[in-house]
Amino acid sequence: MKALQYVSVGQPPEVREIPTPEPGPGEVRLRITAAGACHSDSFVMGLSEAEYSAFGYPLPMTLGHEGVGIVDSLGEGTTGIEVGAAVAVYGPRGCGRCHSCAQGFENYCPHAAAMGITPPGLGGPGAMAEYLIVSDPRLLIPIGELDPVKSVALTDAGLTPYHAIKGSLDLLVPGSVAVVIGVGGLGHIAVQLLRSLTSATVVALDISESKLDFAREVGAHHAFLSDSEAARNIAEQVSAEPVTAIFDFVTNDAVMKLSAELSGPRTDLVLVGAGSVSREVGLLGQPYGSRIRAPYWGARPELMEVIELARTGHLEVETEQFSMDQAPEAYRKLHDGELRGRAVVVP
Repeated sequence: MKALQYVSVGQPPEVREIPTPEPGPGEVRLRITAAGACHSDSFVMGLSEAEYSAFGYPLPMTLGHEGVGIVDSLGEGTTGIEVGAAVAVYGPRGCGRCHSCAQGFENYCPHAAAMGITPPGLGGPGAMAEYLIVSDPRLLIPIGELDPVKSVALTDAGLTPYHAIKGSLDLLVPGSVAVVIGVGGLGHIAVQLLRSLTSATVVALDISESKLDFAREVGAHHAFLSDSEAARNIAEQVSAEPVTAIFDFVTNDAVMKLSAELSGPRTDLVLVGAGSVSREVGLLGQPYGSRIRAPYWGARPELMEVIELARTGHLEVETEQFSMDQAPEAYRKLHDGELRGRAVVVP
């Protein structure tokens, strides 16, 4: 079968022919109908050899941690799912037995790393292939008649901002202000989710005027350039009070400085972007009552909820479609910031 693999550190991914996998006992094989390209993949492919080695990911590695497909074959003893079912893959699998996993929060399983359990495309064989083996039917969420191309990004680009926003819903009451920094693949979904789930005034910030137009299209009440004037623009045109919640899909030092200007007592600062920054914390290091969170992916029940939002028309992902042979170009466009929404590869 064809698969898109990361073969050499620092080099673009390659479309290669690899053996078609067979499901083992308890496993499920999917015929992939769509796979999503994500900045997490681009981040991994930007690591140095030493950094990549520290992650412990294999080479070559089939990419793709966003996947949907049709159940194609069942391993011996596999129950709970039928051949022909259209499903989405829940990526951040855990041990399946601990307290977090029992609640559906496999994204926070404390045992996964020690057990060598990794997501597809981020350590394990990913969905950028014609077929994918899934270790357990519990990791498959039915999508029914949803379009695979339009729904595949829900598994990360939809689930991640949904999980991030749910943690701040107690603050996002009428009169509140939510700021989304970075209106890309995840940010444009965050804007829609904030409009669907809350009564907050939604403000979008980005460095590109085209992305600000995009933010307005998907529902932002206000959109400003993420520059030295951003805090003043929000104070003058939205509210002079500190903002209620900041959802940062970039996470770098410049954005952290801006976030500090926007924050006040009880502000939620939610760091979703794949970056690492330094900031003073503690009673005298941050506004009283403020919270700083770094959420990771989301829970299985939350993916079900995100899929239901899409099914009922409350959420739509902007996509650009590529064939498997065009998949390396999808990642180039992702890396160079040329995508408006999400890149989707259709085998």
